[in-house]
Amino acid sequence: MSVAKNIEISSTSPSSFEDAIEKGIARAASTINNVSGAWIKDQKINISDGRATEYQVVMIITFVLDDSNRDDDDDNGGRSGGRGKSAGKGKKK
Repeated sequence: MSVAKNIEISSTSPSSFEDAIEKGIARAASTINNVSGAWIKDQKINISDGRATEYQVVMIITFVLDDSNRDDDDDNGGRSGGRGKSAGKGKKK
């Protein structure tokens, strides 16, 4: 079973919405592992002197949570705040 998380980010570009999207995804992927999708929530154009000067997008970025440490947390004797698989498991008396 995989679990995903969503975060909202904003990205801008002086040239286009597409460029703002690409820059936002690239930046998110450089600091977040397992980015798997994006939803464009909103778009905005800043205008100066009757011309578009900046393109802004608000995106919801989806990433799958990493399970690589999950087994380690489960075998630590319940030190994970009592929420691991081993929490509450002990030898029967």
